[in-house]
Amino acid sequence: MPIKILAPEVASKIAAGEVVERPASVVKELLDNALDAGATQIAIEVQGGGVRLIRVVDNGIGIPPEEVDLAFERFATSKVSTAEDLESISSLGFRGEALPSIAAVSEVTMVTRSQDELGGIFLNIKDGAIMQKAKRGCPTGTTITVRSLFRSFPARLKFLKSTATENGHIGQLVTQYSLAYPEVRFILVVDGRTTFRSPGSGSLREVLGVVYGADTAKSMLPIDHGDEREDSLRPMVTGFVSPPSLTRATRGYMSFFVNRRWVQSRMLTYALEEGYHGLLMTGRHPIAVINIGMPPQEMDVNVHPAKSEVKFRHEREVFGAVQKAARNTLLAQAPMPTLGTLQRPPTAPALATEPLFIPEPGAEEAVVRQPPTMPETTEPVARSLPILRVVGQIANTYIITEGPDGIYMIDQHAAHERVLFERIRDQRQRKSVEIQGMLQPVPVELTVRQQELLELQAEALADYGFDIEHFGERTYLVRSVPAVLQGRNVPQSLTELLDFLGEGAQSEWGEGIAVSLACHSAVLAGQVLSQEEMIDLVRQLENTSQPKTCPHGRPTMIHLSAAQLEKGFGRR
Repeated sequence: MPIKILAPEVASKIAAGEVVERPASVVKELLDNALDAGATQIAIEVQGGGVRLIRVVDNGIGIPPEEVDLAFERFATSKVSTAEDLESISSLGFRGEALPSIAAVSEVTMVTRSQDELGGIFLNIKDGAIMQKAKRGCPTGTTITVRSLFRSFPARLKFLKSTATENGHIGQLVTQYSLAYPEVRFILVVDGRTTFRSPGSGSLREVLGVVYGADTAKSMLPIDHGDEREDSLRPMVTGFVSPPSLTRATRGYMSFFVNRRWVQSRMLTYALEEGYHGLLMTGRHPIAVINIGMPPQEMDVNVHPAKSEVKFRHEREVFGAVQKAARNTLLAQAPMPTLGTLQRPPTAPALATEPLFIPEPGAEEAVVRQPPTMPETTEPVARSLPILRVVGQIANTYIITEGPDGIYMIDQHAAHERVLFERIRDQRQRKSVEIQGMLQPVPVELTVRQQELLELQAEALADYGFDIEHFGERTYLVRSVPAVLQGRNVPQSLTELLDFLGEGAQSEWGEGIAVSLACHSAVLAGQVLSQEEMIDLVRQLENTSQPKTCPHGRPTMIHLSAAQLEKGFGRR
C-alpha cells in the first residue's frame, strides 16, 4: 500500500480515539472547559451510561459569537499560543482537541452566551460538520449536549462496559472534580435521578462529607504543611488525610491533584503510604485528598492523551514533600491510642449459627462460650492434613500444633477465612444461606461508585443473604445480612465488600462476595482464643478441601519438620 495522507474524516476519528476513550472522557473534557471558563455551577446529565446522552451546563464566561465556529476546529484554543506556553500550562485544557474530537464521534449541540452579549448562539454539529447555526436566548454560560456517542465509531462502542460501569466511571470523575474544586457546585443526574450534589461552599471538609459521609469527614486531619515555604519553587501540599484508625481495604480512596488537576501517580501513592509507614496494618490504606501546588514550569502535563499523568522536573522533591506532609500531620494531630479507646476486634463465629465470643455490655473482657462441634456430614472428606494436636497460641495470632512429622504453625485468621469461605460458598450452592435479620434497618451511605456496584450486583448479594433497600439519594437500608456477619459493623462490612468487588473482574464477583464475607467474619490476628476454640478451628480446617491456603492465596500454615528441628538443635 503506497504512503498517502489520510482523509480529514479518518484523521479526526484517529485523534478522537486518543482523546475520547469512553463516555467519562467526554465528561472530563467538558468539565475542564467549564472550569477554565470560570464556572461556579456545573450540572452534568447522562443517560444510557453516557452513550445516549451527555449534557454539561455551566455558568462560565461563555464563547463570543465570532469564535463559536472556531471552537470546533482542531488545535483551536485560547489557552496557549506559543511553544513557550507549553512549558508553563496553568489551565486544565490546552490542546484544542476536545470539542472537535467529541464532535467527530457523536452529534453535538451547543448553546453559549458570553458576558458581553444580549443573546446566545445555537450550534448543531454532526460527524464534525456544522449542520445548523442560529441565535437563541439563554443565560450566560455554555450548554453542550452530546448524543449517540460512538454511533459512527462502532469499533470503540463495542468495547465499552455495561451501563452501570460507565455510570460509575462518570460518577467517580465528578466526585474527584468536586474535591479539587470545593468552591464549585457540581450536580450529577444519571438517567433522571440526582446521584451527587456538592455544596459549592468552598469547604473541602463539607465536600468530603458528601463524598465519604459525615463521620469520615469529621475524622479527617487537615494537612499540616508547617511554615510558609522558603522557596516559591518548592511544592506546597494541602488537603486532608485520615488518622491511622480510619482506613480502607483498597487504594481507591486516595485522591491526588497537581494544581487542582486530578492525576494518577504510583509515585504519589507510594509517597503517601510512606508517610504512614509503621502506622497501618498490612492490607489497609488511608483516605486522602491531597493537592500539590507548584509552579507550572516545574512539571509537564503534556505527557498523556487524557492529561491524567504529569511529569515532575524534581520528582524526588515532590515525593519528599508529600511524605513529609503526611507524616508531620499524623504525628502532630493523630490521637494517641489507649487501651480504652482501641476498637475491639470483630468477633468471628466458629459456625454461622453461634459466635465464639459473646461480649457483655460494659464488660472489660469478652465471655468465652464453649464452641459448638462440627455438624456431621454423610460425605467423606478427603483428608489432606494429618491429625494435629494443638499445643498453644503465640502472639495471639498463630496456633502451634504438633503432627506426625514436626510442628505446624497456623495463622488463625487465614485458617478461619478458609473455613468460612468454603462454608459460605457451599451454602450458596445449596441455596441454604443462613441469614441474620436486623432488629432495626441499618442505614448505609454509599459513594457513587459503590452505589453503581450495589445496583449491578443486587441479585448476587441477595443470594448471599443481603436484603438492601434504596432510601434517599445514596443511602440504603440493610434489613438482613449473611449470618456470618452477626455482631459486625454492617455499614463497614458492606462498603468494604463493594470496594473489594470494584477491584476485581466482573467474572469473579460471585466468588468475590464469599471471599470478602469470609475475610470480614474471620477471627483477627491478636485475638485470644481458648484451647477449645483453637482445637475446633483446627478440626474445621482439617475438613476443608484446600486447607493450606486462604481464599486470597496466602498460606494458612508453615510446617517445621522433625528433621529441621533436629538439624537446628545440632542433633544430626
